Amino acid sequence: MSLKKDSGSFTGSGVPDDLAIDPRTAQEVEEEQDAHVGVKTVEAAEKVYGKYSKWFLFLGLALASYIYSLDGSTTYTYLAYATSTFDKHSLISSIQVAQNIIIAVGKPVIAKFADVTSRGTAYLAVLIFYVIGYIVIASAQNVGAVAAGIILYAIGYTGLQLLTQVIIADITTLKWRGLVSALTSAPFIINAFVGANISTQVLEHSNWRWGYGMFAILIPISLSPLIVTLFWAEQKAKKLGLVDEALRRAAPDYAASIHTQAPITTRIWRLMEQMDLVGLVLVGAAVALILLPLTLSQTASHGWHNASIIAMLVIGIVLLFVFSVWETWFAKRPVVPLRFLRNRSFIGAAWIGFFDFVSFYLTNTYLYSFVLVVKPWSLINVTYFTSTQTVALTVFGIMAGVIMRFTHRYKWLLFTGLCIRLLGVGLMIHTRGANSSDAEIVWTQLLQGIGGGFASVTTQVGAQASVPHADVAVITAIVLLWTEIGGSVGSAIAGAVWANVMPEKLAKYLPQLSEADRSTLFGSITSVTEYPRGNPIREGVISAYDDTMKILCIAATCISVIPILFSLIMPDWYLGDKQNAVDSTDLAGERSSTESELSDRPGRQD
Repeated sequence: MSLKKDSGSFTGSGVPDDLAIDPRTAQEVEEEQDAHVGVKTVEAAEKVYGKYSKWFLFLGLALASYIYSLDGSTTYTYLAYATSTFDKHSLISSIQVAQNIIIAVGKPVIAKFADVTSRGTAYLAVLIFYVIGYIVIASAQNVGAVAAGIILYAIGYTGLQLLTQVIIADITTLKWRGLVSALTSAPFIINAFVGANISTQVLEHSNWRWGYGMFAILIPISLSPLIVTLFWAEQKAKKLGLVDEALRRAAPDYAASIHTQAPITTRIWRLMEQMDLVGLVLVGAAVALILLPLTLSQTASHGWHNASIIAMLVIGIVLLFVFSVWETWFAKRPVVPLRFLRNRSFIGAAWIGFFDFVSFYLTNTYLYSFVLVVKPWSLINVTYFTSTQTVALTVFGIMAGVIMRFTHRYKWLLFTGLCIRLLGVGLMIHTRGANSSDAEIVWTQLLQGIGGGFASVTTQVGAQASVPHADVAVITAIVLLWTEIGGSVGSAIAGAVWANVMPEKLAKYLPQLSEADRSTLFGSITSVTEYPRGNPIREGVISAYDDTMKILCIAATCISVIPILFSLIMPDWYLGDKQNAVDSTDLAGERSSTESELSDRPGRQD
């Protein structure tokens, strides 16, 4: 126990703080002092929102979520046309690798930036990257400019995804968080089908440049209500002195230092310490060097025997160890505090996301190609099929949010969702073939979507519930980062299996063809679909696809068991009217210390 030293503020009972016993534990004091300016600003801003301004904030979130969904449902189709304009279609994979790395490593950087500055400032920065990226792409005169624009855009895209979830955690209590978080994905239900029509219309009646350029206009319009509302609340809280009061309570020395006219070098150094710039560079470089070999190993010369691929992977792993040493012994404001590694909810959520994405990408990487070859479906029906799981994820994610709102628990809903997802993946072993009914293969995707919808929402809420408000942005970013890495691992494994098994199976089922002809069938889907169903060559390719997909489905099923085991170690936090489940703070950062208030927090059930 410790005595408060700030005589300038008072407890809720009217007793001066320097005479009151601080009810916080030593760890709670450390965690609150780790809160950055951005966290204290958003807590102070919570006190100035009225009914109408809060609804305006939710409207801003809805617009941001819709434009994020529309972007993700349309612009990915334009890249093939953009690169083809400059006769560089083969560079698509390299550009997508760079994009995926930025999307992954950008999350902790943006989370730290939002904590150190403010949520409004972070959204504005994301908007700037978004708009500049799309302007660069739309006006590109060579493929290098397209790649540069994609990288700038990726910073904005991953930032919008992360900040939307962080803002929801800032302004919603635990019992509502799952539902509100899931509702931000609701536009995917519409855009899964509308997006295909929009992109088709753009390509038929305009060109890919306008497809990108239109978002340079739509993104600022859509994000403006949210950014204006955030800045309004932040500035009003500062004028009322609420931000300074919150900082004085959490970290008196730091609150005094930010008003000191220090030299510019001192202020830059202070910002670097707050951001943990060294830690961010280390973790960014480590993740990039690990993801590059995983994604490039299938296209690089000699694959995994390429010395550069091995060197990047080894250096990336070494940098992870260097990062852990820096975070443990040297960083003043670590990206990943040591207490995270003692947090079962964080460990469970991170590994659930990792292995769930490994399993998903094992079956999904070549699912579109597989269905196109083995099923006599039209292109539009194949597109609708690939959207089935996304729509189910969204609908049942919302349902999970409703269930958590009334049950106030999440653990067994998470467990159930992962079991349903395992069932869907396991059924693919049987239904993958050309002779299975359409209903059977669609149900495998529906089951995975149902289970995945339950699991994704509950996992995020469970991780956020386990930490104080100071850690919400970073813990959300790290869980999403680890999940992205799992996706890259799954894609790499799927690519390795496909590259090594498919040629052997084609040789087995089509021995009458030359190696060059089999190579053509392996490398081009269109060369396969030129043969009608019933043709011996088409049927031989289908058999090869069946055998190869069976291996991927079996591997995905085995890996899908691992997330279920990790779900069992997660505490079943009570989802109540607080910002988190580990202290008694509300959305405004106020602590409840009376016995009646604390008794309303049942805590966790292991």
